[in-house]
Amino acid sequence: MVTVVLIIHIMIAAALVAVVLLQRSEGGALGIGGGGGGFLTGRGTANLLTRTTAGLAAAFFVTSMILTIMAQRETAPPSIFSEPAAQQQGTEGAPKQGETPRGGILDRLQPSGPAVPEGR
Repeated sequence: MVTVVLIIHIMIAAALVAVVLLQRSEGGALGIGGGGGGFLTGRGTANLLTRTTAGLAAAFFVTSMILTIMAQRETAPPSIFSEPAAQQQGTEGAPKQGETPRGGILDRLQPSGPAVPEGR
């Protein structure tokens, strides 16, 4: 579900960029743009592009909020600060004789050889 909303969000963002770039520049900033005879000139197209921009911006904000809510609902791994101190020190979670040790992948790795070459 997150993937579907994310794809829709990306398509809305791309359309929003395209619609903003199609709008006629008001001139000013660095002296670029604002010349006569643009691609879509006239009052009707400016109104259409303005409404389209507003609709896409609203859709962008809605999908952003939906993605945020969906991300918060996913279960996060527990924090190391939420475990009791005895479990963190390994006194209760230590493996008994004959058991394989629990832990991360680094705990399961076996050394492949000496860390420092001999003779040094």
